[in-house]
Amino acid sequence: MHAFYADQFVLPLPAGHRFPMSKYGLLRERLHELPGLALRQAPAASDGELALAHTPAYVSAVTEGTLSAALQREIGFPWSEAMVERARRSVGATIAAARAALTSGVAANLAGGTHHATADKGGGYCVFNDAAVAARLMQAEWHRAHRQLLRVAIIDLDVHQGNGSAAIFADDPTVFTLSVHGAKNFPFRKERSDIDVDLPDGCTDAPYLDALDDALTELWHRHDNAPPGLAFYLAGADPHEGDRLGRLKLTTDGLAERDRRVLAALRERGIPVALSMAGGYGRYIADTVQVHLGTLRCALHSWQEWNNAAP
Repeated sequence: MHAFYADQFVLPLPAGHRFPMSKYGLLRERLHELPGLALRQAPAASDGELALAHTPAYVSAVTEGTLSAALQREIGFPWSEAMVERARRSVGATIAAARAALTSGVAANLAGGTHHATADKGGGYCVFNDAAVAARLMQAEWHRAHRQLLRVAIIDLDVHQGNGSAAIFADDPTVFTLSVHGAKNFPFRKERSDIDVDLPDGCTDAPYLDALDDALTELWHRHDNAPPGLAFYLAGADPHEGDRLGRLKLTTDGLAERDRRVLAALRERGIPVALSMAGGYGRYIADTVQVHLGTLRCALHSWQEWNNAAP
């Protein structure tokens, strides 16, 4: 299974910054536990690719470092050329994972999940929206190659609502957005996804998995006649009980079961999937890394099942 990474995922930040940048390097160090995972260097997304989901003015402002102070604060990272390169590579990794998934069933971005970025601004540590750009690009490439529409589903299980994705695709019936998130968590002004599941603080494994099952059932029901040809799965680690920002109480085993259910449902329907790791802010960074590693383990198993079943 192909997994895409970049050394640029690790961005130098000021001392005391609350974003857990070290998790990416720590996750890379654990990947020897997953034989069968093929690491690939992520390319950088171009301005043209980014403009599929973002306004050219916003892309230029990020690239040239001319964002207003207010917009920069909303993103949460200080501007630097390294920040721009990291954002481009994060999108490029999801693009590469989507292309690989369309060929082999399952692939992953070892970062990504930057779902708070809208067409004309970033937010919540998200500069560009990787799934939105990749969805639009895959649709264009698929139409060019097959002269057919590629319907896309974004299954967002980060603990924070995917407000940026919901806003970008609000008027686009070809991309379906599903978000399962904490009702009282960031962003405090939610956008309307095609399916939103708002969970109470303290939600544990059983009610979470029940809510997920209901949401997936509704997703398939709404696509009876026109199923998605590609899915993006944002497998956030931040619903974990040890997360500083999550406010939910899922166990590591509960999150592994979440991943298994999503990936099995997609595989059973023949829907390729590109994963991203999305959020994770554990009080103990090792807990976040363990959840991400479990997601990749489930993805690798699904990839093996997918390819064992291929004719």
